[in-house]
Amino acid sequence: MVVVVRKDATPAEREAIARTLLAGGHPLLEQAEASDGAQLHLDTGTLSEETRRELSALPGVERLVETPYRLASRALHPDKTTIQVGNVIIGGAQPVVIAGPCSVEGEEQILEAAKAAKAAGAQMLRGGAFKPRTSPYSFQGLGLPGLRALAKAGRETGLPVVTEVMEPGMVETVDEYADVLQVGSRNMQNFPLLRAAGQAQRPVLLKRGFAATIEEWLLAAEYILLEGNTQVILCERGVRGFDPNTRNLLDLSCVPLLAQLTHLPVLVDPSHATGRSDLVVPMGVAAIAAGADGLLVEMHPHPDAALSDAEQAITPTQLATLIAQANAVRAALS
Repeated sequence: MVVVVRKDATPAEREAIARTLLAGGHPLLEQAEASDGAQLHLDTGTLSEETRRELSALPGVERLVETPYRLASRALHPDKTTIQVGNVIIGGAQPVVIAGPCSVEGEEQILEAAKAAKAAGAQMLRGGAFKPRTSPYSFQGLGLPGLRALAKAGRETGLPVVTEVMEPGMVETVDEYADVLQVGSRNMQNFPLLRAAGQAQRPVLLKRGFAATIEEWLLAAEYILLEGNTQVILCERGVRGFDPNTRNLLDLSCVPLLAQLTHLPVLVDPSHATGRSDLVVPMGVAAIAAGADGLLVEMHPHPDAALSDAEQAITPTQLATLIAQANAVRAALS
């Protein structure tokens, strides 16, 4: 339970709050100024019903908020967070599209993809250098050479780059080349990695685990926020379903729900969610209609030749269609 103290509460009113908590056997666990300095948030732990009633009646108390994720909660931080990456604003008025191949396969391939992404209207470039694959026999990425090639393609096209980091010991290395650190679905609850990413002070794109609840996802974000890194971007990428016709089940209901629960910006990855290139455009547009702040999309200049996830990669032409439709939908809803 968090007690939100009124901004203009007098010393006597604050003292009354402390006395009420102590009388109820609830010593303060922690207190911290809100990010805007307007309120005092008192983390009290679990409160009895009697203590809740007494606190609610005190003039110095603005409200009581019960939330397991104090830093990610919109109830405690009502203003939506926007994150600037270069000249790109994530969480602003315009949807942001991050596009590129699943894997960096070489300098020529990633540069061609970067140029195609920019020409189609994408604002950022994605590409995997370290690939966590279900099968150990699948292409695992180029590693550090792939990371360098991605960064070079980003510099040449002026696109900020997003790439996945898989272990705490690699955060510092990836941080040297990437503009945004991605924590993938399989690592959503890799808590040492979350802490390390939080300490990097670089924007972190946190994907939802494919069997994670909304609360588990937001608590994972809390690990990053707790390290002092306020630049967390959530990314819905589908949850484990039962129908083999799609790779996962895209939970678009989470987008408007998250807008109520958290101040963090939300992206949607229709590529991993559907696993089918023919569904990426319509589901990406649907995500924007649901209120998503942007999309993370797999685009390959030659999808049939992709070394990983070829079946879900769209072409540059399809990417241009997706971006045009996404912008039109956002404009119609504004």
